[in-house]
Amino acid sequence: MKEINWGIIGCGDVAEVKSGPAFQKVENSNLLMVMRRNEAKVKDFAQRHEVPLWTTNADDIIHDPNINAVYIATPPSSHLTYTIQALKANKNVYLEKPMALNPNEANQICEALVNSTGKLTMAHYRRKLPAFLKVKELLENNAIGEVLHVDLQVLQSKNELFVSDKKENWRVQPEISGGGYFYDLAPHHIDLMLHFFGEIDEMHGFTKQSNNSHVEEIVNGVLSFKNGVQFQGIWNFNVSEVDQKDQCIIYGTEGSIAFSFFGSKVHLNTEIDNKEYKFNNPKHVQEPMIKATVDYFLGYSKNPCSALDGLTVMNILNQLKKSEH
Repeated sequence: MKEINWGIIGCGDVAEVKSGPAFQKVENSNLLMVMRRNEAKVKDFAQRHEVPLWTTNADDIIHDPNINAVYIATPPSSHLTYTIQALKANKNVYLEKPMALNPNEANQICEALVNSTGKLTMAHYRRKLPAFLKVKELLENNAIGEVLHVDLQVLQSKNELFVSDKKENWRVQPEISGGGYFYDLAPHHIDLMLHFFGEIDEMHGFTKQSNNSHVEEIVNGVLSFKNGVQFQGIWNFNVSEVDQKDQCIIYGTEGSIAFSFFGSKVHLNTEIDNKEYKFNNPKHVQEPMIKATVDYFLGYSKNPCSALDGLTVMNILNQLKKSEH
């Protein structure tokens, strides 16, 4: 295998700018076909992005002999079906987060991977963005001494997220999303914590459901890592617009590192140093992760985010969602 020839299943919003064009820009990577059930929309996507082929049937991608990798960018409710089919066809898979609707489905994907010659990488693309690479570098260089604890606050406005009469918003339909905006956003946050600090020893979650839907309005999660790092995260999707916040602070014995998951700045604060690092994200934010994925599929490098990583995130989401009283 000298090149990765892609098919995209689910060329919706996430594929428009974040990911789709990157499959044509990365070296040794080509985008041959896109799929969406709406014929007019998939045809329009293919024409605008100069993709040679389009289809409304995922089987056309999965069984095309010229395609050796599939990007699955549909809502989580169909991740299991499409991923299992692709792996049975021995295709490589780049899978959007969250991995599936629940840990049981995620585990089925891991089992299918064992019996396939295909490889799988999770699309936790923040691992490869410059700001988070900088955070990892600072941690590895002991810039703030021994890491003690992490404080994460993700506060979003109900006016932007919860609209009870907007039925097409699949993210607040658990049967499609798995668990509302917590399942949509928290995988990025939790995956980075695992990437930074390793395995978890213990976890506890406390939740409150929205009155307008059957998904979590507030999730309060406490994690204890095996290396001793303590983590507290609050996800609140019902605050006023003036109180919105996206902030993560890592505290150590000699200072702190602060950053936003949607930003491109990292602030280092110690007794001898106080500086801010600024970065420019690529236009297509998944491009660095897609490049790393292509290199992995071609055998040039290790997996940038494995199926087991995705399963671990799913297990944590599930545990934190279970309220304790």
